[in-house]
This record gives sequence, structure tokens and C-alpha cells, in this order.
Amino acid sequence: MSETRQATDKPNSSAEAVLETNPRGIPKVQFVNVEEFISKSSAPVEVTLGKFQETVAKYKFMEINFLNRKKGLELKIPEISKTLTVVEYLVSKQDSDEPIETTFELNDTLWANATIKSTKTVNLWLGANVMLEYTLQEAKELLENKLDTNQNALKNVLEDLEFLREQVTTMEVNIARVYNWDVKRRRTLKTTSTV
Repeated sequence: MSETRQATDKPNSSAEAVLETNPRGIPKVQFVNVEEFISKSSAPVEVTLGKFQETVAKYKFMEINFLNRKKGLELKIPEISKTLTVVEYLVSKQDSDEPIETTFELNDTLWANATIKSTKTVNLWLGANVMLEYTLQEAKELLENKLDTNQNALKNVLEDLEFLREQVTTMEVNIARVYNWDVKRRRTLKTTSTV
């Protein structure tokens, strides 16, 4: 069920159209018609406000997870791109008999000079303690696929973050509208009871 349905506990509320989701399944919320929404709900206003705030907290939790994923992808993409550039360079020099003179990083502060003879294979780190040897063409294809996959994932994460921000804003406005409606209702009850 959608987050808003959990927050409202009313299957026919104006917020029920929320069964809509974004392409990756994050529930969409709607502005509520406060009077109609509260009149259909048997729960006190405080309970409704609490459930709305719980929904906001869930969206913010999702937002934090997506921000962490975004950071990871933003670190990974340049590394893959840099590795792909090196493999493409090796492919361009594959048929040459000339050795390649280069400097490569051993550690953060340690670099070494190297002479690389023409090669048809390359070793790629695939993760912690995993290195595999690929032909240059296989390595290029693998890196291009990984780069495309990670760029698409980053695009989706950015879209999801924007979507989540919109949902949080909508829920915060709903909370404010319900709260203000309740304050106005209490004032009206107070003035009618004193008259």
C-alpha cells in the first residue's frame, strides 16, 4: 500500500489517488481537501498529523539513502571513465610495436615509471580483492557497459531525489493545512461555547 494510504487509513479519502508511483515505485502524495479528509476520518486530528509526520520521516529516510547512493555513484563514474580511457589508449596502441612509456600510481603518494610492451590483455580490479584478465576488446566493452549502467543509475537517483523532495514538500503543506484547520476549528468551538 502507498505511504499516504497508511497515513490516512481511509480507502476513499482524497489522498487515495496516491496509488500512483514514480517509475521506481516511490508512492506519490496529493494535496488533501482538509475538511473532506477530516470529515471522512474517524481518527482525531492529532493522530492524522502524527501519521502525516511519520510519512514525511519515511520520505526523508529514503532521501538520505538516495543521497548516499548518489555519492557512491559520483565517485565510481569518474574511476570507470578514467579506466576506460586507459583501455581505449591501449587498444589504439595494440598493433604498434613501439613500447608505451608511462607513469602509474602505486599508492596515493607513490608513482612509478614503466615501459609497457604491446599487449592484447589487461587486468581489471572488479571489486575488493578480485582481479580478472580480459582481452582489450572485452575490457572496453565491460567498462562501457558499467559506465552506461552507472550513469543511468545516477540519472535515476537524481530523478528520485527530486521526486522525494516534492513529496516531502506536499506532505509538509498537508500537515500545515490540517494543523491550521484544526486551530481554526478549535477557535470556532471556543467562541461558540462561550456565547
